[in-house]
Amino acid sequence: MSRSAAELIGTFWLVLGGCGSAVLAAVFMAGTNDIGIGLLGVSFAFGLTVLTMAYAIGHISGCHLNPAVTIGLAVGGRFSFAEAPMYIGAQTVGAILAASLILMIASGTEGFALTQSSLAVNGYGELSPGKYGMTTALITEIVMTAMFLFIILGVTDKRGTAVAGGLAIGLTLTLIHLISIPVTNTSVNPARSTGPALVLALSGEGKALAQLWLFWVAPMIGAAIAGMVYRGFETSPSK
Repeated sequence: MSRSAAELIGTFWLVLGGCGSAVLAAVFMAGTNDIGIGLLGVSFAFGLTVLTMAYAIGHISGCHLNPAVTIGLAVGGRFSFAEAPMYIGAQTVGAILAASLILMIASGTEGFALTQSSLAVNGYGELSPGKYGMTTALITEIVMTAMFLFIILGVTDKRGTAVAGGLAIGLTLTLIHLISIPVTNTSVNPARSTGPALVLALSGEGKALAQLWLFWVAPMIGAAIAGMVYRGFETSPSK
């Protein structure tokens, strides 16, 4: 239970920091000047949430913060499948709580208007920042998640040097966002996608929730692929 609680808090921080920066600070108007943090800032915000939580709860729960990471580690032989449901449930609850808080804060200004793409939801077609289609979104999410998990498995390999593991993983997530925000607004994390989509649906905008299936299916496929591939490296004879 303590590990699951850590995952809830960690995922809450990831969604609050990442999605919160996209909603509240990406474009901030001051007079006639844009002083928002933009795509680069949002990408770093997601990376920084993982980096900070890696050192805060890594020793407690392993700092998954992501159902795809939990499944990828289980497929890779690093985590128990029996414990995965509790982790995934906690991560999803944390994301929902964070999205609810973001909506509450964002609606505290007169200029806020709820739309189908509010709360930094993930999507394809009309919900894609670059209007990319479903197939492109599916491929992007599978590949990005697979690479994310491959790097996580490599960084945390007992044969490697994990001293700066949190930094490497955080920077990887930053890079992934720099690549794929225009395509899907970057998920690689089913919990991160569920929180904003569900809260938005409960507020009357359900289009993101209708597309949520892709952001569970694609990251899980990518994570499983990475787990199987990296397991092959672990069983290969060392040279």
